[in-house]
Amino acid sequence: MRIDITFDSHGNRLVGHLYLPEGRTGAVPAVVVVGAASGTKEQSPAAYGARLAELGYAALAFDHTSYGDSEGLPRFDEDPYAKAEDIKNAVMFLVGREEVDRERIGAVGVCGGGGYVPYAAVADRRIKAVATVSGLPDLRATITSGYAGDWRQTMGAAAMAREAYAQGAEPRYVPFMPDGDGGEWVNNGKKFYLTDRNQDPAWNNKMLLWSYDKMAQFSALDTIELLAPTPLLLIAGTKAETLEQSQAAYGAAQEPKELFLIEGGTHFDFYDLPEFVTPAVTKINSFLRVHL
Repeated sequence: MRIDITFDSHGNRLVGHLYLPEGRTGAVPAVVVVGAASGTKEQSPAAYGARLAELGYAALAFDHTSYGDSEGLPRFDEDPYAKAEDIKNAVMFLVGREEVDRERIGAVGVCGGGGYVPYAAVADRRIKAVATVSGLPDLRATITSGYAGDWRQTMGAAAMAREAYAQGAEPRYVPFMPDGDGGEWVNNGKKFYLTDRNQDPAWNNKMLLWSYDKMAQFSALDTIELLAPTPLLLIAGTKAETLEQSQAAYGAAQEPKELFLIEGGTHFDFYDLPEFVTPAVTKINSFLRVHL
């Protein structure tokens, strides 16, 4: 069963879907499901949220500030720090719901959500367990290694766009999936985002230019050692182009932690393909059964 909900996050009205198990009796454990950078609630959060509800959890998928149906200006602002606050406010929403056992709340993050969730959970100890799938916790490394071209030039362009907006110009946007040949990882991303695999036909291939300067400052690896004793599960495919990021998070985190590899999966396989989403959800369920 899916309920349309809203909640407030730093003055903006966020819109979400609360997936509830059928035949629920009493309060149940809950999970906040956070998707990829630029993502909406109809994408991987829906894929994981619906499956987790079938397993007995209340699962919350929502559009972050400036994305999808949620408020926030300028639009399409990939702000890791604002997204972490959105996650905390999503937990605030859950603890006020009669369907939810407030002492049994976990969080699942896919791709960029795999950085935002552990970062938020360091501060928000109401989150009792954290799982990531195809996690991308080190956005700083992603940006400075060439995703945005010459990152120093990009920072200069971002600063100029921010200044122009402050003086009354329209916000400047860039494609989230860059044009041209972006290498294996980006090209595989286009096979998801720019095809009918993308579960949200209303998704926009755009991002606020000066989001890059926020992303270049963000790495959950800076704080992930502080997550303990909250247990951490990191799931990745053996062929994932971003596997080294999950390995880096595992290396930086303290116990209890687990790195769980699923044979053959690439990074974007875990967004929507049942042969990879299903074993990931099965592992998340066994992890949450122990720790929630």
